[in-house]
Amino acid sequence: MAVLFQEIIRKKRDGAVLSTQEITQFVEGITSGAATDAHIAAFAMAVYFKGLNKEETVALTMAMRDSGDVMAWPDLQNPVVDKHSTGGVGDNVSLMLAPMAAACGLNVPMISGRGLGHTGGTLDKMDSIPGYTSQPNNDLFLKVTKDIGCAIIGQTANLAPADKRFYAVRDVTATVENLSLITASILSKKLAAGLGWLVLDVKFGNGAFMDDLDKARALAQSLVSVANGAGTKTVALLTDMNEPLASAVGNAVEVTNAVEFLNGTHRDKRLLDVTLSLVTQMVCSARGTNDHDGVMREVRARLDDGSAARKFGAMVSALGGPADFMQHYKSYLPIAPVQRDVVSKVGGYISAVDTRAIGVAVVEMGGGRQSSTDTIDHRVGFTGLLPIGSKVTIGQRLGTVHALDQAMADRAAGALLSAYILSDVTPQTRPVIAERID
Repeated sequence: MAVLFQEIIRKKRDGAVLSTQEITQFVEGITSGAATDAHIAAFAMAVYFKGLNKEETVALTMAMRDSGDVMAWPDLQNPVVDKHSTGGVGDNVSLMLAPMAAACGLNVPMISGRGLGHTGGTLDKMDSIPGYTSQPNNDLFLKVTKDIGCAIIGQTANLAPADKRFYAVRDVTATVENLSLITASILSKKLAAGLGWLVLDVKFGNGAFMDDLDKARALAQSLVSVANGAGTKTVALLTDMNEPLASAVGNAVEVTNAVEFLNGTHRDKRLLDVTLSLVTQMVCSARGTNDHDGVMREVRARLDDGSAARKFGAMVSALGGPADFMQHYKSYLPIAPVQRDVVSKVGGYISAVDTRAIGVAVVEMGGGRQSSTDTIDHRVGFTGLLPIGSKVTIGQRLGTVHALDQAMADRAAGALLSAYILSDVTPQTRPVIAERID
């Protein structure tokens, strides 16, 4: 008997609890194509308004995980660990974290996503690198993870394919910010990767999908509960996203920022704090130790001695990128034809930043997607963004816009000026790591 997807949608629309069989059937329809984009959008909207309970969320997670390959790592001697961020602006942590963790003896098979809404995607950043194979076959993924210790890739055609399609529809139908859908999307990919341990970076603030700490805490608890229930040991850190994490926002510009972080040329303080904390938690979880201070010293040493930078360069080369990328990244990464400094019209202290507005400005320049079929322009974005607390004088640069033409630069500059709020008083500092949930 044919599955009537509209009946499943109707049932959830009316607030009823779906059975595991109904959820599995709907996910099978997403995978096979029997469920149309209209079905998927309607289901996502019904869930957005009516929600899923824990059992439904687990069922959705496992069905999407099992919609394709589930990886196994029998040949790896080191712990298999990964990290996932719920999305932010200027969040290029994964690019440094994976090689740093690999330099500390972990294997990191990182399956990343593309940009979602106003937030950037790790996969879009890696696609800035010429020749880089961001969606290799499973054999190459396994080989690079084993040989180098880390591989940053996107979902292959057979890895949680239901989520891949569901994710694309959610991105363009205003159904991103739902606890159960975010939980199932994140964990279906991560559980399909065959991880032993997972560390989550759950963000809160005006640049995050969860705008306040309570919402982020609820998401973290949902993720940790479902993941641990599925057999993957999971810990979450709640991190502040009330301003861009890196001083660069965009794709190629965030890769540049990551390379300079790894080689020691430039390291944004908040970005360093978050990255060190997440890698430290990954190592502690895998080793079963609570010696966070000692492990953090080890992680910092592997960053400072160049071990992590060499891992990143080796990973890029092994996945088809330039062998000398770390030495000549500026000549390989695409550059926007127009670069213009944006200067402040008033003086004072930067007291707040509309982080989401900065992310949206990058999307509007072509650095993100307004529809699922849009092509990313990796060149556009912002660099040199000043952090909250900076003292600014009239005419001082707030950041630099990287645009395709003068008209685009004008619009982006206006958006950046509007996003910065200055006051006469030095703002209170906020810890970038708010809580840990295990």
